[in-house]
Amino acid sequence: MKIGLFPGSFDPITNGHLDVIKRAAGLFNKLIISVAVNESKNALFTTDEKKFLISKACEYVNCGNIKVVSFQGLLVDAVREFNAGFVIRGLRAVADFEYEFQMALMNRELDHKCETIFMMPSPEYSFVSSSMIKEIARMGGDISPFVHSAVIEALKKKNFIKK
Repeated sequence: MKIGLFPGSFDPITNGHLDVIKRAAGLFNKLIISVAVNESKNALFTTDEKKFLISKACEYVNCGNIKVVSFQGLLVDAVREFNAGFVIRGLRAVADFEYEFQMALMNRELDHKCETIFMMPSPEYSFVSSSMIKEIARMGGDISPFVHSAVIEALKKKNFIKK
């Protein structure tokens, strides 16, 4: 069974993430979306809120082979825990590649079985990031083309979207 692991902070999940998820789900028998728990980051959403939003957003993907989990610690430990053969990483730009390339090499050094697959989002999402989504929402801009409606509702509940 081929298992892919798509880790990230997903604060919040964007349509760019969903684009990669949909295409990655077609490559594996099982795709595990793993929310990285990092207490040092100042996240807007809790781990449980992120998992809920990912699950809601993934309903439209309808692949039946997606599981949403969380992990804390080294990515290679999560790869082992979930018996994943591949790590999926999204790349939007050259700047992403440099960082992700270093991470992939380090992960493979820590565990030679840890293979990373880089996937680019579709062009219409190549500039979308969770940070940009939060900034646009905070400034009263329309984020509806870039996120699932559940994310918009969650941002409203946190009084993060200008009315």
